[in-house]
Amino acid sequence: MYLAIFITFVKIFIIFSGVMLTVAYLSLFERKWAGRIQVRYGPMRCGGLWGHGWLQPFADGLKLFIKEDIIPDEADAPLFVLSPIIILTIAIVTFTVVPFAPGFIVSDLNIGILFILSISSLGIYGIVMAGWSSNNKYSLLGGLRSAAQMLSYEIPLGLAVISGLMFAGSLSMVDITTVQSGSLFRIIPEWLLPRWIVFYQPVAFFIFLVCMLAETNRLPFDLPEAETELVAGFHVEYSGMKFSMFFMAEYANMILVSSVAVTLFLGGWNSPTFPLWLLMSLPVLLYALYKGIWRKFFTVVFLLGTGILLLEIFQDIRIPIFWFVIKVIIFLFWFIWVRWTYPRYRYDQLMHICWYWLLPLALINIIVTGFIKFLFM
Repeated sequence: MYLAIFITFVKIFIIFSGVMLTVAYLSLFERKWAGRIQVRYGPMRCGGLWGHGWLQPFADGLKLFIKEDIIPDEADAPLFVLSPIIILTIAIVTFTVVPFAPGFIVSDLNIGILFILSISSLGIYGIVMAGWSSNNKYSLLGGLRSAAQMLSYEIPLGLAVISGLMFAGSLSMVDITTVQSGSLFRIIPEWLLPRWIVFYQPVAFFIFLVCMLAETNRLPFDLPEAETELVAGFHVEYSGMKFSMFFMAEYANMILVSSVAVTLFLGGWNSPTFPLWLLMSLPVLLYALYKGIWRKFFTVVFLLGTGILLLEIFQDIRIPIFWFVIKVIIFLFWFIWVRWTYPRYRYDQLMHICWYWLLPLALINIIVTGFIKFLFM
């Protein structure tokens, strides 16, 4: 009993530390990638001998920690202080049912996906409380916008999840991952077409992707924080560590919805089992073509060839968490790419997309999925 409790606390510590470290360096990666898109460097100074700003997250954290913490005179102080704590706590708690690898999950609930949807929706309360307690018109407008946006997009998002669950046949995140192991068709190799729900439900996957942006208040759906209209929206009056909590909660929610998308649609920790030579050579080839560094390319290929030989010898050794993390990183890259590529929608366009396009499409997709399940499965 005590050993099980100790193991649970160790898992909680590892997950919490991993999420917080990822949040810190995700902010750096976003700034660097934004610089790349805008033809500039991004952070370069805080990095010691290696440069390239790799210590920038720690510098930013120290700056926010020692910055003056201001509470407006007319604000509702208890709610003003409690709001960022609620938002960050909810963002972290939902990771307890995310299966990162076989056996590496804090709590395997039989209603895991329902737990995530229900707990994450409570974050709306923290945002509305922040907007109202600040006693600022811009903050209040941002809070109201966020409440309307998140409540609206939760409907098509939930329907997209239902479409995926109709194939999985379970609400447990572990069972959903286990169902997606193997090949989609017996005559096709698993590495060519794995049995991932995305191949059964491409429409639900597309709806889920769009709703991910709206639920995390990311561009092009960042209307609650629209700088050109509301300065900073619901957190305009916050500074210091309270502001950093909103900042960390946003990135933690990005990691959470990416983890849910990976588990529900992309097989979770299941490996696509590509041929190792293809998997490890293609990124190096693309990088060499992009940079034109052929001398370094041959050096890296030699080193990778040695690594591939060792992996082929020990190919029975699988690292499921590696595949889970790689898939999540792809989603996080997609979040950043969309933010710095597409302009912000107007609020009426935001609601029009939800109620006139995504909701009918999600309902039709459920009906079609039901017919297919009834006739062929």
